[in-house]
Amino acid sequence: MADDQLQVELVAADRTVWSGQATMVIARTTEGDVGVLRNHAPLLSLLVDGVVEVSPVDGDRFAAAVDGGFVSVANNRVSILSEHAVLGSEVDVAATRAELEAAESEDGEEAEERARRAEARIRAAEKA
Repeated sequence: MADDQLQVELVAADRTVWSGQATMVIARTTEGDVGVLRNHAPLLSLLVDGVVEVSPVDGDRFAAAVDGGFVSVANNRVSILSEHAVLGSEVDVAATRAELEAAESEDGEEAEERARRAEARIRAAEKA
């Protein structure tokens, strides 16, 4: 591994969404956004529903939507674990916008959660 690289694992409950070498990771935690570069201090934090951005060594920066979860950083390894995660390029934007509209027309905590997650998927798709 080169001096400026991180080993990154983005894992959902049902699959490994992405794994590889990267130079930077940005994730939204309960404490705010965190940017991770090589030699970052050890970290374990809760993720909020949102977008994780990864700058791979080979290829363009990409975004993934995560439904909460955890981020762990230690020894230049970044693990992002979420119940559900999807790359922005995998998002069906039209269906997700319809899902967002339906959630916004309803009341309650569950509808708010569905709306937050749909918004995160749309933001990830827009960054793709």
